[in-house]
Amino acid sequence: MIAIVDYDAGNLKSVEKALLYIGAQPVITQEPAVIRRADKVILPGVGAFGDAMDKLKKFDLANTLKEVAGSGTPFLGICLGLQLLFPFSKEAEGVKGLSILEGGIYRIPEREGLKIPHMGWNSIKVTPGARLFKGMEEEPYVYFVHSYYLKAKNMEDVAATTEYGVTIHASIEKGNLFACQFHPEKSGEAGLKILDNFVHL
Repeated sequence: MIAIVDYDAGNLKSVEKALLYIGAQPVITQEPAVIRRADKVILPGVGAFGDAMDKLKKFDLANTLKEVAGSGTPFLGICLGLQLLFPFSKEAEGVKGLSILEGGIYRIPEREGLKIPHMGWNSIKVTPGARLFKGMEEEPYVYFVHSYYLKAKNMEDVAATTEYGVTIHASIEKGNLFACQFHPEKSGEAGLKILDNFVHL
């Protein structure tokens, strides 16, 4: 069973639909006991970092997610779900993230000709051996919607990068922890392959 964490932060149904399409068995839940029992956990999300952390605490999910991440259960953060895994975001000064991974979330710098939020399809450069991208081309196209980006502390955790006025750490892999700044559930065949790779870890 794959638990999709429900903390009122959007894109739950599109993630569920994509997982059902590839034959997985997702359950949307905000029950800590169900999340702890799951074979795999997905933390989706769209919206603001500060609001999301407030909701994770309100639903008593922050400690549950830290527990699951430390237990060895495969864990996937998507978009805002990636950002929440880190200690801080410049979007919400003074708000502490989950601090499960090392690095920080910064605003994409203003550049002439670049629209913010970064919205649309970009190719990503995949790190050789990255498990989420097994069996895929080296530079697949995926769909992004974000104004803030990850700068990971440890380059060995970076599974894919993209360029949008700055180098964006677009995917992370560390042990049982995986995360994507882009939306695999909205990234067509490439995204379905990424989700399928996660399901079959």
